[in-house]
Amino acid sequence: MQSGLPPFDRLIQGLRPGDNVVWQVDRLADYRFFAAHFVDQSLRDGRECVYLRFAPDEPVVPAVLGLEVVTLDPGAGFDNFSARVQRIIEEKGREACYVFDNLSALVAQWATDVLLANFFQITCPFLYQVDAVAYFALTRGRHAHSAVARIRDTTQLLLDVYHVGAQLYVHPLKVWDRYSPQMFLPHRVEGEVWSPIFQSGEAAELSSVALQHPLQETDASIAPWQSVYQRLLDYSRADEVPPEMETEVAALRRELTRMMLGAHPKFDRLVDRCLGSRDLLAVRSRLIGSGRIGGKAAGILAARCALRTTLGEAEFNRIFESQDSFYVGSDVFFTFLVNNNLFRLRLNLSRSFQITHEEFEEVQARFLAGSFPPEILKQFRAMLDYYGEAPIIVRSSSFLEDSFGNAFAGKYRSEFLVNQGSPDERMEELLRAVKLVYASALNPDAITYRRRRGLDESDEQMAILVMRVSGLRYGKYFFPTLAGVAFSRNLYAWNDRIDPRKGLIRLVFGLGTHAVDRAAGDYPRMIAVSHPQLRPEVGEKVAKYSQRVMDVLDLEENRLVTLPAADLLDPGDYPGLHFLVSVLEDGQLYDPVSNRVDAPGHRMFLTFNKLIARTDFVGLLGGMLEVLEEAYGEPVDTEFTAHLDASGRVKIDLLQCRPLRLPGVSGPLSIPEGIAPERVLFRAGRFISGGEVPGIRHILYIDPRRYAGVEDLALKRSIGRLVGRINRHPEVGQGKLMMMGPGRWGSNTVDLGVNVGYADIDRAAVLVELAREEAGHLPEVSYGTHFFQDLVEQEIIYLPVYPDDEEAAFNAGFFDESPNALLRLFPSAEEFAGVVKLIDVPEASGGASARVVADPETRRAVCFLE
Repeated sequence: MQSGLPPFDRLIQGLRPGDNVVWQVDRLADYRFFAAHFVDQSLRDGRECVYLRFAPDEPVVPAVLGLEVVTLDPGAGFDNFSARVQRIIEEKGREACYVFDNLSALVAQWATDVLLANFFQITCPFLYQVDAVAYFALTRGRHAHSAVARIRDTTQLLLDVYHVGAQLYVHPLKVWDRYSPQMFLPHRVEGEVWSPIFQSGEAAELSSVALQHPLQETDASIAPWQSVYQRLLDYSRADEVPPEMETEVAALRRELTRMMLGAHPKFDRLVDRCLGSRDLLAVRSRLIGSGRIGGKAAGILAARCALRTTLGEAEFNRIFESQDSFYVGSDVFFTFLVNNNLFRLRLNLSRSFQITHEEFEEVQARFLAGSFPPEILKQFRAMLDYYGEAPIIVRSSSFLEDSFGNAFAGKYRSEFLVNQGSPDERMEELLRAVKLVYASALNPDAITYRRRRGLDESDEQMAILVMRVSGLRYGKYFFPTLAGVAFSRNLYAWNDRIDPRKGLIRLVFGLGTHAVDRAAGDYPRMIAVSHPQLRPEVGEKVAKYSQRVMDVLDLEENRLVTLPAADLLDPGDYPGLHFLVSVLEDGQLYDPVSNRVDAPGHRMFLTFNKLIARTDFVGLLGGMLEVLEEAYGEPVDTEFTAHLDASGRVKIDLLQCRPLRLPGVSGPLSIPEGIAPERVLFRAGRFISGGEVPGIRHILYIDPRRYAGVEDLALKRSIGRLVGRINRHPEVGQGKLMMMGPGRWGSNTVDLGVNVGYADIDRAAVLVELAREEAGHLPEVSYGTHFFQDLVEQEIIYLPVYPDDEEAAFNAGFFDESPNALLRLFPSAEEFAGVVKLIDVPEASGGASARVVADPETRRAVCFLE
């Protein structure tokens, strides 16, 4: 069946018998537009068409030949009115068409939204039963969320219609029993062309302007501080606040800040300086449930406000993308635990017991079986309606996360949702993601981290931050052009010309997962802000140590996938590709000389050379880092994405900001001179974290060559668990422990290094990554990864050592010939004894212990027997 508007028919795949279509409008003229076309088409098709007239407004459709107009009086009461409508439907029989006046007019007569919802719930099914098609209108923002939710649950189609400036948009929120990949996106209406909005920045700006209050209030708010919010809201709406009330307004703002953002002396100063009432009220309008929004969300909010305050509104909007995030308050987590009998489990695991990875799988299953209260489900649904089918990410934002002194880097879960499918399918995926984030509060690494940081007795509730994924569609994939992490200090100064105070950027193409975690054979571009065109690598190694794989969202498969970057580069038509790649010709890398890249994907390498040289990308990030370090009063660690248009104009989306704890000591240390060569175990002269560790009794040594020779993958995967057992052994714990292993500690790819988690290495005093290139273990510098942040916070000295380098003075004889104490402590570990060696240093050296001295100023370190 046709609606009279072909673009609308294509969008919803046509009207069907029994369809009830509800249009949520700001202007009645918009409803008149759609209703008039529907009436004209229905009459042309020879259908009986009835206009039910009951509102005081101008008629929705004009009186035309063939249209039956029935005038009703809602003032006669709900029962009378509803019964009359039922009789009309009975009399007209099957397959008639109906246009109703604006349903919002009924509330003026009946004084409650409940009766409006009741009317719709008894009328809509009857219309469906007789295969009728009916149009209804609702005025947006005039009704309780519970009433709109009941209407939504009952109707077949629900659409939002709104204007941004002079432009009309239609956004389907529900289309029952139909689906297409673009159906639930906002559509720009331009005559016969209705265009879906894909680009993340445009979609965020559009939605945040058009839908300023996407989370409608429930009938009775569950927030105990609603009165504070309402009073501050009332003051914000006033044309002018009387001088005598300014003190009260300031007090209300501070109170709402404390309730939503928490309290911390350093953070409070930043918030007081940068956040205004407008910012707080905007957060409150997007808060699901009640409680605090957590550290990660608060950090982003404060950082963006600090940048806006410093740069000014116009400059801030030029540089940074709009954000339209939602927040799931911490009280929702608490309610979820109590309602699903998980509170006692969490209490016991957090305070008393060590949970294994296997036991955690069972805990996670219990969380996934949990449920949410109806009022929270309604708000989740409203949030999904707002985003439509735009990809989103559900991120942890616990009380302590990203706070001053505790980063919890990578401890809690984040879930990308490609967010494709029917509303019910998308809702199911959202609920699963929220539950997985909640469960991650009890994962072994998180519990160990809290205990080691003295936080096991702290109140650590989990809030959630839901963000629109920044990026745009390319083919069937969705991803940002640029993503990465940026630090206001550069501890990896590989050249004396680099100024460590200017910061460092780890940059990738695609989602930023490969900038903060490690992947096989994959290397981000390391950019020193002070000298952005200097590289750690030179010559042919530039290509070898470049990004090879990328994470993207597959819109057809509805999942996150990892692809070879060459697969997406191969057509050569990605926007702005010439800014991103260099081309390999005759063994040499060349930057494209024009805006077109004529080369197959396997000859393109992601160097980002022209991005760095020809755009203001590095300058913008460097300026951002300076502003944020000044605002925070200490170095900062940020995550970002960036969009690059064809002309090279850059727009940044700030995804995280937290204080950056610098590793080890900051002052000079004296490297001992004159140590006998046979007593030197190794030297390091690359990036190090400073400090001194005497009295090392045990060295856990995993020979890179022996490790590379292990063909049994199950055995390789088990080595990480053995490392964890050694880490926790009481005898090993009596002295200091140094761990030395191949390539990348913490790698998810066992061929590149030992797959340990934080709980497996947290008691080590020194962690050494051994780089033997012939064994495939040349390490990518860890700086900037979540794993490295763990080492910093635990004050574990990190040293990359290159045994094949003459300057390393690597004492292979000591490590090869020392007795292996592994089987004495772990008799059942015989299968590992050929790969894992536990050296009792006094036993191997005649009573000596090992000492490490690492000077952060000269970037030199030595480990020797004393």
